[in-house]
Amino acid sequence: MIATEQARYEELYTRHLRALKLQGKRDKTIDSYARAVRRVSSHFDCCPDQLTIEQLEVYFADLVDSHSWSTVKIDRNGLQFFWKYVLKTDWQWLNIIKVPKVQTLPDILTLNEVERLILATHQLRYRVFLLTTYSMGLRLSEALALQVGDIDAQRKQVHIRRGKGHKDRFVPLPDLTYHALRSLWQKHRNPCWLFPNAVGSMESVAQATSHMDRGGAQAAMKAVVTQCGIKKKFQFILYGTASLLICLSKA
Repeated sequence: MIATEQARYEELYTRHLRALKLQGKRDKTIDSYARAVRRVSSHFDCCPDQLTIEQLEVYFADLVDSHSWSTVKIDRNGLQFFWKYVLKTDWQWLNIIKVPKVQTLPDILTLNEVERLILATHQLRYRVFLLTTYSMGLRLSEALALQVGDIDAQRKQVHIRRGKGHKDRFVPLPDLTYHALRSLWQKHRNPCWLFPNAVGSMESVAQATSHMDRGGAQAAMKAVVTQCGIKKKFQFILYGTASLLICLSKA
């Protein structure tokens, strides 16, 4: 882009980020919607407000060939948000992209497979993280965001904050999970995070101001899945949690 075009793009992009924040979008949504604007701008090397319907039709046709429908849908929503809240213009050409409706069922790990995963995880923080996630039925982001103050040992429950739909909820805290979390915390003693960002010495971990990296947690889990020879596309879904806890407590 020429200098004037680049300056206008940066101003619009900044407004886009501000609008996403003011609309209460989650960090992951902000990243995805911002990436959609960056991608289309980089593709045409111009501000997206200059694009025609024909150009966008060609762009999304190419995107369908090179990316998943999930990415196409996210980019469509991201640009729709940009047009509505930044350019103050309705997306008249929304119907040019119709994502096919596909219903899929996740692979459910068996009780034995989950037990193998947790027992095969050697690093304490990842082992406790897996146990916490599975035993309480948490999403990855929910488990990562757990703080010391979320644990109510007396009532044996955990306060999950800003879960799906930005809603809080309470979930039961199994005894084994509580003791595992307490044991982990006693090693790092971070005043805020149960799973602090583990970079550097134990002293640095104790002073970490952010939780464990999402990508690192995912990579660790995938490595254990590969090690255990499990071919399923694993999800954080578990049936028979009580039986699992009994098995692990005897291990």
